[in-house]
Amino acid sequence: MSAPHLPKVAGIDPAVTVSPHTAAPTPARTTPAPAPPPGPGSVIQDRLAGMVSDLTTLHELTERLARATDLDTSLREFLRAGAALVGARRGLIVLEPSDGLGPTSTIGLGLGHAELGHIETVPRSATSYGRILDGLPDAQGGSEVLPEPDAPPGTGGFAAPVDPRHREVAARLGYAASYALPLTAEATGRLGAAVWLYDEQAEPSDRQRDLAGLYVRHAAEHLARMLEVERSRSHLATVAEELLPSRLPRLPGVQLAARHHAGPRGGGDWYDALPLPEGALGLAVGSVTGSGPSAVAAMGRLRASLRAYAVMEGEDPVAVLSDLELLLRLTEPARSATALFAYCEPAGGSQSGGRGSKIILAGAGHTPPLLIGEHRTEYVETSLSAPLGMLSCWEAPSVEIEPAPGETVLLYTDGLLHHTGDPMDRAYARLHAAAAGVPRSARDDPAALCEHILRTVLPGGEPTEAPEDIVLLAARFE
Repeated sequence: MSAPHLPKVAGIDPAVTVSPHTAAPTPARTTPAPAPPPGPGSVIQDRLAGMVSDLTTLHELTERLARATDLDTSLREFLRAGAALVGARRGLIVLEPSDGLGPTSTIGLGLGHAELGHIETVPRSATSYGRILDGLPDAQGGSEVLPEPDAPPGTGGFAAPVDPRHREVAARLGYAASYALPLTAEATGRLGAAVWLYDEQAEPSDRQRDLAGLYVRHAAEHLARMLEVERSRSHLATVAEELLPSRLPRLPGVQLAARHHAGPRGGGDWYDALPLPEGALGLAVGSVTGSGPSAVAAMGRLRASLRAYAVMEGEDPVAVLSDLELLLRLTEPARSATALFAYCEPAGGSQSGGRGSKIILAGAGHTPPLLIGEHRTEYVETSLSAPLGMLSCWEAPSVEIEPAPGETVLLYTDGLLHHTGDPMDRAYARLHAAAAGVPRSARDDPAALCEHILRTVLPGGEPTEAPEDIVLLAARFE
């Protein structure tokens, strides 16, 4: 008798049967074969991956450095990036151009002013970066590992015994090794030296040295360009200062003080105070559009011309500004300017006739003066007018005010308001609040009043890197 056929089930072959009395065989345990050694292709791929990673790192660091727009920021970014490349935590860079034209500065990473001061007490010849700065023939930078205090002379990274002061400063600051590199640009020569400090006896690997060397060569050219920009800004600021009054006049019945902060791009803000016939006084502030050497030159021409017009017809400020507008339109047709001129008769002058002080002023698109006293702090209501050079014929009415004894008239440029970072209405309110809060001790001193205004109005109490100039001219009347 034949056995019945097994039913057909999907996935199971009915022809294959398993005895219920037989266990499934256990697979034999085998030791895995060792992995074959990497072939030449794998080594090349690893090297290529490392090279790509290094190039990516250099690209990112150089891009960050390129975004730095001034010398100080560039130096700090260079020092931070170099520390990351050589594996150090702290360091310093000494900017000391070999041409002797400056500027010179020392910037630290992870080092305070006191710690930098300690490092500067070490003789320069005892440090690798100092020998670089001194231009010694054998000064190429590199690693210096300080030997242990009980190590024999000449061990470690030094070829000679460590200077005692160097050892003392290193122990105080807690570093045991350093890595220094010169900063040299093709056009300017040696710019300075950088040194990074290690907390333990260590030195960068060959790969770190190669990366740091490539980065430093690129960074030195960027720092050289920033150095030239800084020098140009410094020269331009010097020229602008020379075009402004070297000193303010001293007249009976009035005290004067001025503050001028030049923007980094060289703006065209200016002020002037000049004695006029019969004991009168002319006060002026203004701002030329634009920045750079052309704006500074235009500012100098306008200020010199206004002095001449003030002597000829200072009693009529509108006529003074009209003449100035005509000159600007003829000589600088593509430029405009704001200006304010005040003709003052102090109480002690010959024209006062025993009366109090009197001021006649006119403005051309300029910010209104601020009258500051013990009983009032208010803006002088000048009529709205266009800046000079904006209309075919400029004219605006004058305003007459009589400051009480002890009151101060503050003239300023709009750079003061722009530096606050607030909208103009809030900036005006901020200035008014600062003037109203002038301490009693500062109300009798126009210089102290200007300092209080700057500390109170500006964020942080000092001018920022905004492009605008700041001008304050304060006149306190007896």
